[in-house]
Amino acid sequence: MDNYIVSARKYRPMTFDTVVGQEALTTTLKNSIASGRLAHAYLFCGPRGVGKTTCARIFAKTINCLSPGANGEACGECESCRSFNEQRSLNIYELDAASNNSIEDIRQLIEQTRIPPQVGKYKVFIVDEVHMLSTAAFNAFLKTLEEPPHYVIFILATTEKHKLLPTILSRCQIYDFNRMNVPEIVRHLQMVAQKEGIQTEDSALQVIAEKADGGMRDALSIFDQVAAFCEGNITYQKTIANLNVLDYEYYFKLVDYFLGNDIPKIMTTFNEILNKGFLGDHFINGLNSHLRNLLMSKDPQTLPLIEANEDVRQRYGQQAQKCKQQFIYSAIRRCTDCDLNYKQSQNKRLLVEITLIEIAQAAQDDVPSAGRSPKKILKPIFAATEKSQTSAAASAVAQPKAANVANTGQTQQPANAQPVANPAFNAASIQLPNVANAPKHGRMFSISGATSNQVKQAEEEKTVVAIPESSEKMEFDVVNLTRAVKTYASKLPMEEMAFSTGLSSMKFNITGEKQFEAVAENQIVLAQVQRNIPQITDFVCRFMGIGDIGMTVRLAEKKEHAKILSPYEQYNEMKKINDSLAKLEEEFALTF
Repeated sequence: MDNYIVSARKYRPMTFDTVVGQEALTTTLKNSIASGRLAHAYLFCGPRGVGKTTCARIFAKTINCLSPGANGEACGECESCRSFNEQRSLNIYELDAASNNSIEDIRQLIEQTRIPPQVGKYKVFIVDEVHMLSTAAFNAFLKTLEEPPHYVIFILATTEKHKLLPTILSRCQIYDFNRMNVPEIVRHLQMVAQKEGIQTEDSALQVIAEKADGGMRDALSIFDQVAAFCEGNITYQKTIANLNVLDYEYYFKLVDYFLGNDIPKIMTTFNEILNKGFLGDHFINGLNSHLRNLLMSKDPQTLPLIEANEDVRQRYGQQAQKCKQQFIYSAIRRCTDCDLNYKQSQNKRLLVEITLIEIAQAAQDDVPSAGRSPKKILKPIFAATEKSQTSAAASAVAQPKAANVANTGQTQQPANAQPVANPAFNAASIQLPNVANAPKHGRMFSISGATSNQVKQAEEEKTVVAIPESSEKMEFDVVNLTRAVKTYASKLPMEEMAFSTGLSSMKFNITGEKQFEAVAENQIVLAQVQRNIPQITDFVCRFMGIGDIGMTVRLAEKKEHAKILSPYEQYNEMKKINDSLAKLEEEFALTF
């Protein structure tokens, strides 16, 4: 039985033309050899398994070829090429710097540079993982690297160029190797499978190429593993079973369930995935990649960015037509947040389940997700079981609702209407009635006299929050002005709590007819108010029932800053206003 050789070694490229995915670099090296413009030091850097050491060996073989071809490749027949192919060439010296990183190892390498080549023109020294050399070894290497003998060429290879000293980088020609894309890896695997007599499915090779993450050596190693498992017939199902890859069919089904808001099927599908041994973070990352591919399928120009075969691309395009862009954006954002919070979560399964429920409910919303986040309203999860209760409750309150409509003269919205959250707060969205047409009776209450629960209940029932009905037009003074601005501040969303607090604490001065100024305590409040002057003045005009109002804002002077009184100082101020407190203190001998 012949000794088995893994595919990564058996099909290692022997010429520049057989190197996969590095055409620009191999062309540059061939041209430099053809023109005789060879540098004394090269640095090959890039990810693992992309051909750095392979290109270094081919380069060393080609520059020592005694009869190179017209295309810049080695002939493969001369003594130098045969010795290289049989791994007995004395012109190539390889050093693994990961295990030989001391100053003594570099000194031995420098000693080797003094021996000229016996066959060929150049002696090539290949140093792998050069970033692992110690600082002392680097310093000992500098002089020789800068001025080696004329027959010596150094080729340094590394996966971490940033760890090299600037003095090393400045002495080398730097070649950056790229990751190989999925189609290139698939084509190479098809060639290997054909030579080995192995039957393959394109979708299976696609999975292997994606698993390799841009490295051809990794792809060939995975190919050998799957070929041994499949016994000469590599299929998609056997490949994902062997590599523990989650089938993309699950993601296509889940998106359909999202669009249908089918929470029970979503939960059972996720449970099935967990039972197959997949972790929640692995699943959520795969779902995020699937959503990204749906987003790319929205436009024909971005369709080539999907690394999949033609059949799967068509499925992405068909499913993308069913999804709104707002839903895809929202789903990707939720999956990303879930991935960030996964490691810190104490209940990881619940975190993923809540994320899936939120994605399903986001598919039913028409509100754009750009800008400020809309109000998060958790809708009924299992709507079918609550339908009867909802209809019964709606019929029970239908007649009182109609009576309220008749009394107020306002148009009543349906009982099951959901409030639509506004992504960007706008003062015009706060409904105020026309004061001149306000009814004298009906279900209304004053804003200042209402509790927060009453205001919330009124908003949920679409009850109009009216201004006081004592007059048709408020007097333009500090009291009414302050009241109007504080009402505006109370209507701001929770995200604007800091702005609402600063606005409520401001002082106002009347500066002219329908003109007033606001005095801010600090620069932050000043900047926030300046940005929102149009919304504030619009609300104040409608609240007070008067025409256009002019507003300015300035920073408070030192003397205008309110003095913070201690409890004892507050008590003394109260005694000045109310003499009874002083008498009470004296009569009962009270002490503060």
